[in-house]
Amino acid sequence: MTDDLRQTLDTVGERFNLGEYEIDAYLVVLEHGQLTASEIADRTDIPQPRVYDTVRSLADRQLVELRESRPMRIVAIDPEEAFGEIQTSFTELVDELVARYTAPARETEAVSLVKSRSTIVRHLAECIESAEYELAVSLTPELLEEFGDTLAARTAAGVSVDLLVTPASAAPEPASFDYLSVATTVRARRGITTPVVAVADGERSVYATQNALRNDTDRYGVIFNRSALGFLVSGFFGTVLWTTAETLATDSSERPFPRKYASIRRAVKDIRGLGGEFYATVEGRDVETGESRVCSGKVVGVDFTDSEEVASLTVATDSGRVEIGGRVAALEDIEGREIHIGRETPPEI
Repeated sequence: MTDDLRQTLDTVGERFNLGEYEIDAYLVVLEHGQLTASEIADRTDIPQPRVYDTVRSLADRQLVELRESRPMRIVAIDPEEAFGEIQTSFTELVDELVARYTAPARETEAVSLVKSRSTIVRHLAECIESAEYELAVSLTPELLEEFGDTLAARTAAGVSVDLLVTPASAAPEPASFDYLSVATTVRARRGITTPVVAVADGERSVYATQNALRNDTDRYGVIFNRSALGFLVSGFFGTVLWTTAETLATDSSERPFPRKYASIRRAVKDIRGLGGEFYATVEGRDVETGESRVCSGKVVGVDFTDSEEVASLTVATDSGRVEIGGRVAALEDIEGREIHIGRETPPEI
């Protein structure tokens, strides 16, 4: 349980942890506006010796005000004032608890809809932190600042990071922000309509509207945790968002091989851009039978369009040429799920 959630539970629990005497006293004071201790005892079943302790407990919870006069008067505080803050906390608490109730288990495939901003941000953080070799992420400038250190750690660990900053008008200028410390390639996209997205290793994905990160009633986030449907977010990022954005920075240095890819587009772009001979070992499944397949050999061809809608590679194996496509491939022989690329020989997995 997070510290924020525990603190909210403690706050709500303390405010509402009223005993029978406290409830009776509070309601009668609300009804009359203000009363003395004797008048509360006369109008309730609270014993006279217990009245003072009871009203002081209500005062500690900021539900009534004690006016030290002779006799002391107990004055009701406007409930909107008394419960305004707790009402907001309670709403956020319910959202958080519902999110935890429906949160996907790490060990299973799951898809869940969450509406709490804190829960969306938590899943974004977990998704980014979990990336071992490939990360695609679309963030607002505020979220970029929040996750900057985490992104820098993943980049330093050798994770290939495609970062999209949106809206472009609010993105930090490259001259004033070290983008390559937090990502491999950075682009900016116009419009607040661009969603917040994170895809780690093609397995864990988060999709949320920008409104979900503001105080908007129409807010939601979708979490794909090791779900086969996560490719929807990855494909959407690669073909719709990434291709319509302007490049801010890109790392021209060559990362060492072998490399591991979840995205066929990223693998093909690297092969085309770097040139020379490449070898591949691909884990995936046969598009005809659905059976798991592993193939390895020399890369003898790539197919790629500038729109990035088409991306595939051809591997010469001992049993012949095999066409490798991405997730939900139909035209190729194998749907590639993990693509290992090496320079001199097919990588071992």
